[in-house]
Amino acid sequence: MTIVVACGAFKGSLTAIEACHHAAEGARRAHPDADVVERPVADGGGGSLEVMVAGGARRVPVTVAGPTGDAVDSAYAAIDPDTAFVEMADACGLLRLPGGTPRPVEASSRGVGEAILAALRSGRGNIHLGIGGSASTDGGTGMLSALGARFLDERGDELPDGGGSLVHLDSVDLSALDPAVRAARILVACDVDNPLLGPLGAARVYAPQKGATPEEVDLLEAGLTRLVEVLRGQGMAVDPEAPGSGAAGGVGFTARELLGASLDPGFTVLGTLTGLEDVVSAADVVVTGEGRLDDQTMHGKTPLGVAALCRNHAVPVVAVCGRLDLEAHRVAEAGFVAAAALTEVEPDLEKSIANAGPLLEDVTAEVISRILP
Repeated sequence: MTIVVACGAFKGSLTAIEACHHAAEGARRAHPDADVVERPVADGGGGSLEVMVAGGARRVPVTVAGPTGDAVDSAYAAIDPDTAFVEMADACGLLRLPGGTPRPVEASSRGVGEAILAALRSGRGNIHLGIGGSASTDGGTGMLSALGARFLDERGDELPDGGGSLVHLDSVDLSALDPAVRAARILVACDVDNPLLGPLGAARVYAPQKGATPEEVDLLEAGLTRLVEVLRGQGMAVDPEAPGSGAAGGVGFTARELLGASLDPGFTVLGTLTGLEDVVSAADVVVTGEGRLDDQTMHGKTPLGVAALCRNHAVPVVAVCGRLDLEAHRVAEAGFVAAAALTEVEPDLEKSIANAGPLLEDVTAEVISRILP
Protein backbone atom coordinates (compact mmCIF):
# COMPACT_ATOMS: atom_id res chain seq x y z
CA MET A 1 0.00 0.00 0.00
CA THR A 2 1.19 3.48 -0.87
CA ILE A 3 0.08 6.45 1.22
CA VAL A 4 1.03 9.89 -0.12
CA VAL A 5 1.15 12.77 2.36
CA ALA A 6 0.75 16.09 0.54
CA CYS A 7 0.18 18.79 3.16
CA GLY A 8 0.59 22.52 3.01
CA ALA A 9 1.75 24.76 5.85
CA PHE A 10 -0.13 25.03 9.15
CA LYS A 11 0.46 28.75 9.48
CA GLY A 12 1.78 29.78 12.86
CA SER A 13 2.80 26.27 13.83
CA LEU A 14 4.18 24.00 11.08
CA THR A 15 5.80 24.50 7.70
CA ALA A 16 4.59 22.32 4.86
CA ILE A 17 7.66 20.13 5.29
CA GLU A 18 7.10 19.75 9.03
CA ALA A 19 3.39 19.07 8.55
CA CYS A 20 4.14 16.33 6.03
CA HIS A 21 6.70 14.76 8.36
CA HIS A 22 4.28 14.56 11.30
CA ALA A 23 1.35 13.41 9.20
CA ALA A 24 3.56 10.73 7.66
CA GLU A 25 4.52 9.50 11.12
CA GLY A 26 0.82 9.15 11.93
CA ALA A 27 0.19 7.28 8.68
CA ARG A 28 3.02 4.85 9.48
CA ARG A 29 1.58 4.31 12.93
CA ALA A 30 -1.76 3.35 11.39
CA HIS A 31 -0.20 1.12 8.69
CA PRO A 32 3.41 0.18 9.56
CA ASP A 33 3.86 -1.84 6.36
CA ALA A 34 2.71 0.94 4.01
CA ASP A 35 5.05 2.85 1.75
CA VAL A 36 4.53 6.43 2.95
CA VAL A 37 5.64 9.15 0.53
CA GLU A 38 6.02 12.73 1.76
CA ARG A 39 5.35 15.46 -0.81
CA PRO A 40 4.96 18.98 0.68
CA VAL A 41 2.74 21.31 -1.36
CA ALA A 42 2.48 25.08 -1.72
CA ASP A 43 0.79 27.70 -3.87
CA GLY A 44 3.52 30.21 -4.65
CA GLY A 45 3.42 32.13 -1.37
CA GLY A 46 5.71 31.90 1.64
CA GLY A 47 7.33 28.49 2.01
CA SER A 48 7.11 27.63 -1.69
CA LEU A 49 10.87 27.88 -2.13
CA GLU A 50 11.37 25.32 0.65
CA VAL A 51 8.85 23.02 -0.99
CA MET A 52 10.71 23.24 -4.30
CA VAL A 53 14.00 22.39 -2.61
CA ALA A 54 12.38 19.50 -0.73
CA GLY A 55 11.15 18.24 -4.10
CA GLY A 56 14.69 18.04 -5.46
CA ALA A 57 15.50 21.54 -6.74
CA ARG A 58 18.84 23.10 -5.78
CA ARG A 59 18.83 26.15 -3.54
CA VAL A 60 21.00 28.94 -4.99
CA PRO A 61 21.73 31.72 -2.47
CA VAL A 62 21.37 35.36 -3.56
CA THR A 63 21.52 38.64 -1.67
CA VAL A 64 18.73 41.02 -2.66
CA ALA A 65 16.96 44.14 -1.43
CA GLY A 66 14.27 43.47 1.14
CA PRO A 67 11.00 45.40 1.01
CA THR A 68 12.53 48.47 2.65
CA GLY A 69 15.86 48.29 0.82
CA ASP A 70 17.92 46.49 3.46
CA ALA A 71 19.96 43.61 2.05
CA VAL A 72 18.55 40.16 2.82
CA ASP A 73 19.89 36.68 2.17
CA SER A 74 17.41 34.96 -0.11
CA ALA A 75 17.65 32.30 -2.82
CA TYR A 76 16.08 30.90 -5.92
CA ALA A 77 15.48 27.23 -6.72
CA ALA A 78 17.40 25.84 -9.68
CA ILE A 79 15.14 23.15 -11.11
CA ASP A 80 17.20 22.25 -14.19
CA PRO A 81 19.74 24.05 -16.41
CA ASP A 82 16.92 26.04 -18.05
CA THR A 83 14.39 26.60 -15.25
CA ALA A 84 14.28 28.39 -11.90
CA PHE A 85 11.67 29.17 -9.28
CA VAL A 86 11.70 32.56 -7.52
CA GLU A 87 9.61 33.32 -4.44
CA MET A 88 8.65 36.94 -3.82
CA ALA A 89 7.80 36.34 -0.15
CA ASP A 90 11.33 35.16 0.58
CA ALA A 91 12.98 37.99 -1.32
CA CYS A 92 10.94 41.04 -0.31
CA GLY A 93 7.67 39.88 1.22
CA LEU A 94 5.95 40.57 4.51
CA LEU A 95 8.21 38.19 6.38
CA ARG A 96 11.20 40.36 5.39
CA LEU A 97 9.91 43.60 6.94
CA PRO A 98 12.42 44.78 9.56
CA GLY A 99 10.92 44.08 12.95
CA GLY A 100 7.71 43.05 11.21
CA THR A 101 6.74 46.73 10.95
CA PRO A 102 4.56 47.46 7.88
CA ARG A 103 5.83 50.04 5.40
CA PRO A 104 3.00 50.07 2.86
CA VAL A 105 3.98 53.32 1.09
CA GLU A 106 7.75 52.76 0.90
CA ALA A 107 7.85 48.97 0.46
CA SER A 108 9.19 47.83 -2.89
CA SER A 109 9.23 44.74 -5.11
CA ARG A 110 12.84 45.41 -6.15
CA GLY A 111 14.18 42.34 -4.38
CA VAL A 112 12.19 39.87 -6.44
CA GLY A 113 13.46 41.53 -9.60
CA GLU A 114 17.02 41.08 -8.36
CA ALA A 115 16.36 37.40 -7.67
CA ILE A 116 14.87 36.97 -11.17
CA LEU A 117 17.89 38.67 -12.71
CA ALA A 118 20.29 36.39 -10.82
CA ALA A 119 18.43 33.32 -12.09
CA LEU A 120 18.42 34.65 -15.66
CA ARG A 121 22.13 35.41 -15.58
CA SER A 122 22.78 31.83 -14.52
CA GLY A 123 21.46 30.84 -17.94
CA ARG A 124 17.97 29.86 -16.83
CA GLY A 125 15.51 31.44 -19.24
CA ASN A 126 12.37 29.80 -17.83
CA ILE A 127 11.33 31.62 -14.66
CA HIS A 128 8.48 30.45 -12.47
CA LEU A 129 7.58 33.28 -10.10
CA GLY A 130 5.56 32.87 -6.90
CA ILE A 131 4.11 36.22 -5.84
CA GLY A 132 2.10 35.48 -2.69
CA GLY A 133 2.95 37.20 0.58
CA SER A 134 4.08 40.53 -0.89
CA ALA A 135 4.71 43.57 1.31
CA SER A 136 4.45 46.24 -1.39
CA THR A 137 1.89 48.02 -3.56
CA ASP A 138 4.24 49.54 -6.12
CA GLY A 139 2.71 48.14 -9.30
CA GLY A 140 5.79 45.97 -9.77
CA THR A 141 7.90 49.04 -10.54
CA GLY A 142 10.59 47.98 -8.09
CA MET A 143 10.84 44.60 -9.79
CA LEU A 144 11.09 46.26 -13.21
CA SER A 145 13.69 48.74 -11.94
CA ALA A 146 15.93 45.86 -10.86
CA LEU A 147 15.58 44.43 -14.36
CA GLY A 148 16.70 47.67 -16.02
CA ALA A 149 13.56 49.80 -16.40
CA ARG A 150 13.52 53.44 -15.27
CA PHE A 151 10.54 55.26 -13.75
CA LEU A 152 11.08 59.00 -14.03
CA ASP A 153 9.52 62.19 -12.70
CA GLU A 154 9.00 65.35 -14.80
CA ARG A 155 12.63 66.40 -14.23
CA GLY A 156 13.90 63.09 -15.57
CA ASP A 157 15.01 61.86 -12.15
CA GLU A 158 14.32 58.29 -11.09
CA LEU A 159 11.54 57.94 -8.53
CA PRO A 160 12.30 56.52 -5.09
CA ASP A 161 11.19 52.95 -4.54
CA GLY A 162 7.69 52.33 -3.22
CA GLY A 163 4.14 52.81 -4.41
CA GLY A 164 3.80 56.17 -2.72
CA SER A 165 6.13 57.87 -5.20
CA LEU A 166 4.16 56.79 -8.30
CA VAL A 167 1.90 59.85 -8.12
CA HIS A 168 4.94 61.78 -9.41
CA LEU A 169 5.54 59.45 -12.38
CA ASP A 170 6.02 61.26 -15.69
CA SER A 171 7.61 58.67 -18.00
CA VAL A 172 8.72 55.05 -18.19
CA ASP A 173 11.94 54.06 -19.96
CA LEU A 174 12.17 50.37 -20.86
CA SER A 175 15.09 50.74 -23.28
CA ALA A 176 17.65 49.40 -20.81
CA LEU A 177 15.78 46.23 -19.84
CA ASP A 178 18.33 43.45 -19.49
CA PRO A 179 18.52 41.40 -22.73
CA ALA A 180 18.01 38.20 -20.74
CA VAL A 181 14.68 39.60 -19.50
CA ARG A 182 13.47 40.28 -23.02
CA ALA A 183 14.24 36.69 -24.01
CA ALA A 184 12.86 35.09 -20.84
CA ARG A 185 9.72 32.99 -20.50
CA ILE A 186 8.03 33.93 -17.22
CA LEU A 187 5.15 32.06 -15.60
CA VAL A 188 3.59 33.67 -12.53
CA ALA A 189 1.99 31.56 -9.81
CA CYS A 190 -1.04 33.70 -8.93
CA ASP A 191 -4.16 32.79 -6.96
CA VAL A 192 -6.13 36.04 -7.12
CA ASP A 193 -8.12 37.48 -10.00
CA ASN A 194 -8.38 41.08 -8.79
CA PRO A 195 -7.91 43.94 -11.26
CA LEU A 196 -5.21 46.52 -10.67
CA LEU A 197 -7.49 49.47 -9.88
CA GLY A 198 -10.81 50.24 -8.22
CA PRO A 199 -12.71 48.86 -5.24
CA LEU A 200 -11.48 45.32 -5.93
CA GLY A 201 -7.98 46.37 -6.89
CA ALA A 202 -4.52 46.00 -5.40
CA ALA A 203 -4.65 49.08 -3.17
CA ARG A 204 -8.26 48.98 -1.97
CA VAL A 205 -8.34 45.27 -1.14
CA TYR A 206 -4.81 44.30 -0.17
CA ALA A 207 -2.94 47.42 0.98
CA PRO A 208 -4.87 47.55 4.30
CA GLN A 209 -3.65 44.01 4.96
CA LYS A 210 -0.12 45.36 4.51
CA GLY A 211 -0.65 48.10 7.09
CA ALA A 212 -1.93 50.98 4.93
CA THR A 213 -4.19 53.61 6.50
CA PRO A 214 -7.18 54.90 4.48
CA GLU A 215 -5.13 57.93 3.43
CA GLU A 216 -2.25 55.70 2.33
CA VAL A 217 -4.66 53.49 0.40
CA ASP A 218 -5.83 56.59 -1.51
CA LEU A 219 -2.22 57.54 -2.24
CA LEU A 220 -1.34 54.05 -3.48
CA GLU A 221 -4.47 53.90 -5.64
CA ALA A 222 -3.56 57.26 -7.17
CA GLY A 223 -0.05 56.02 -7.87
CA LEU A 224 -1.23 52.87 -9.63
CA THR A 225 -3.71 54.94 -11.64
CA ARG A 226 -0.90 57.26 -12.68
CA LEU A 227 1.21 54.28 -13.76
CA VAL A 228 -1.54 53.14 -16.11
CA GLU A 229 -2.03 56.67 -17.47
CA VAL A 230 1.66 57.09 -18.26
CA LEU A 231 2.00 53.69 -19.93
CA ARG A 232 -1.05 54.37 -22.08
CA GLY A 233 0.23 57.85 -22.84
CA GLN A 234 3.39 56.25 -24.23
CA GLY A 235 1.33 54.10 -26.59
CA MET A 236 1.20 50.86 -24.59
CA ALA A 237 -2.12 49.03 -24.72
CA VAL A 238 -2.07 47.87 -21.11
CA ASP A 239 -5.12 46.27 -19.48
CA PRO A 240 -5.42 46.94 -15.73
CA GLU A 241 -8.71 45.02 -15.68
CA ALA A 242 -7.15 41.71 -16.70
CA PRO A 243 -7.61 39.05 -13.97
CA GLY A 244 -4.65 38.88 -11.62
CA SER A 245 -3.40 42.41 -12.40
CA GLY A 246 -3.91 43.35 -8.74
CA ALA A 247 -1.86 40.44 -7.43
CA ALA A 248 1.11 41.25 -5.19
CA GLY A 249 0.44 44.98 -5.22
CA GLY A 250 0.42 45.13 -9.01
CA VAL A 251 3.29 42.78 -9.78
CA GLY A 252 0.78 40.67 -11.70
CA PHE A 253 0.03 43.71 -13.88
CA THR A 254 3.59 44.61 -14.85
CA ALA A 255 4.67 41.00 -15.19
CA ARG A 256 1.94 40.40 -17.76
CA GLU A 257 1.91 43.75 -19.54
CA LEU A 258 5.61 44.63 -19.61
CA LEU A 259 7.37 41.26 -19.32
CA GLY A 260 4.93 39.15 -21.33
CA ALA A 261 4.37 36.76 -18.43
CA SER A 262 1.45 34.36 -18.16
CA LEU A 263 -0.46 33.88 -14.90
CA ASP A 264 -1.56 30.45 -13.67
CA PRO A 265 -2.99 29.18 -10.36
CA GLY A 266 -0.22 28.79 -7.82
CA PHE A 267 -1.05 25.23 -6.85
CA THR A 268 -1.00 24.19 -10.51
CA VAL A 269 2.40 25.78 -11.09
CA LEU A 270 4.01 24.26 -8.00
CA GLY A 271 2.32 20.90 -8.50
CA THR A 272 3.66 20.66 -12.05
CA LEU A 273 7.17 21.61 -10.99
CA THR A 274 7.26 19.02 -8.20
CA GLY A 275 5.62 16.19 -10.18
CA LEU A 276 2.79 15.95 -7.67
CA GLU A 277 0.27 14.43 -10.08
CA ASP A 278 2.54 11.48 -10.91
CA VAL A 279 2.95 10.69 -7.22
CA VAL A 280 -0.78 11.04 -6.50
CA SER A 281 -1.77 8.84 -9.43
CA ALA A 282 0.25 5.93 -7.98
CA ALA A 283 -1.19 6.23 -4.45
CA ASP A 284 -3.78 4.08 -2.69
CA VAL A 285 -4.77 6.96 -0.43
CA VAL A 286 -3.65 10.58 -0.07
CA VAL A 287 -3.49 12.73 3.06
CA THR A 288 -3.62 16.49 2.58
CA GLY A 289 -4.40 19.53 4.70
CA GLU A 290 -3.35 22.85 6.13
CA GLY A 291 -3.98 24.99 9.18
CA ARG A 292 -7.67 25.58 8.56
CA LEU A 293 -10.37 24.14 6.32
CA ASP A 294 -13.13 26.69 5.79
CA ASP A 295 -14.99 28.59 3.09
CA GLN A 296 -11.70 29.87 1.67
CA THR A 297 -10.64 26.27 1.08
CA MET A 298 -13.56 25.88 -1.29
CA HIS A 299 -12.21 28.69 -3.47
CA GLY A 300 -9.14 26.86 -4.68
CA LYS A 301 -6.73 26.65 -1.76
CA THR A 302 -4.07 23.94 -1.67
CA PRO A 303 -6.10 21.04 -0.16
CA LEU A 304 -8.81 21.50 -2.78
CA GLY A 305 -6.18 21.30 -5.51
CA VAL A 306 -4.91 18.02 -4.08
CA ALA A 307 -8.47 16.72 -3.87
CA ALA A 308 -9.04 17.58 -7.53
CA LEU A 309 -5.93 15.61 -8.57
CA CYS A 310 -7.13 12.66 -6.51
CA ARG A 311 -10.56 12.81 -8.10
CA ASN A 312 -8.99 12.73 -11.56
CA HIS A 313 -7.18 9.50 -10.68
CA ALA A 314 -9.92 7.91 -8.53
CA VAL A 315 -7.71 7.99 -5.43
CA PRO A 316 -9.40 8.54 -2.04
CA VAL A 317 -8.15 11.60 -0.14
CA VAL A 318 -8.51 12.59 3.50
CA ALA A 319 -7.96 16.02 5.02
CA VAL A 320 -6.23 16.87 8.27
CA CYS A 321 -6.16 20.41 9.62
CA GLY A 322 -5.72 22.54 12.69
CA ARG A 323 -9.32 23.67 12.68
CA LEU A 324 -12.29 22.40 10.68
CA ASP A 325 -14.98 24.95 9.83
CA LEU A 326 -16.80 22.99 7.13
CA GLU A 327 -19.94 20.95 7.67
CA ALA A 328 -19.84 17.26 6.76
CA HIS A 329 -21.66 17.71 3.46
CA ARG A 330 -19.20 20.41 2.38
CA VAL A 331 -16.26 18.19 3.29
CA ALA A 332 -17.73 15.59 0.94
CA GLU A 333 -18.45 18.26 -1.67
CA ALA A 334 -14.77 19.23 -1.60
CA GLY A 335 -13.88 15.63 -2.44
CA PHE A 336 -12.60 14.34 0.91
CA VAL A 337 -13.72 10.94 2.15
CA ALA A 338 -12.98 12.10 5.70
CA ALA A 339 -11.58 15.09 7.57
CA ALA A 340 -10.21 15.57 11.07
CA ALA A 341 -8.89 18.55 13.03
CA LEU A 342 -6.37 18.99 15.82
CA THR A 343 -8.94 20.92 17.83
CA GLU A 344 -11.06 17.76 18.02
CA VAL A 345 -8.28 16.29 20.17
CA GLU A 346 -7.16 19.51 21.89
CA PRO A 347 -9.97 22.12 21.97
CA ASP A 348 -7.71 24.78 23.52
CA LEU A 349 -6.43 26.61 20.41
CA GLU A 350 -3.20 27.85 22.00
CA LYS A 351 -2.31 24.35 23.21
CA SER A 352 -3.28 22.91 19.84
CA ILE A 353 -0.90 25.29 18.06
CA ALA A 354 1.89 24.70 20.57
CA ASN A 355 1.62 20.91 20.19
CA ALA A 356 0.65 20.81 16.54
CA GLY A 357 3.22 18.21 15.52
CA PRO A 358 2.32 15.39 17.93
CA LEU A 359 -1.38 16.18 17.60
CA LEU A 360 -1.13 15.95 13.81
CA GLU A 361 0.44 12.50 14.16
CA ASP A 362 -2.46 11.36 16.37
CA VAL A 363 -5.15 12.83 14.12
CA THR A 364 -3.63 11.37 10.96
CA ALA A 365 -3.28 7.92 12.52
CA GLU A 366 -6.93 8.02 13.61
CA VAL A 367 -8.36 9.15 10.28
CA ILE A 368 -6.26 6.67 8.28
CA SER A 369 -7.31 3.83 10.59
CA ARG A 370 -10.91 4.90 10.18
CA ILE A 371 -10.95 4.61 6.40
CA LEU A 372 -8.35 1.82 6.09
CA PRO A 373 -8.94 -0.53 9.04
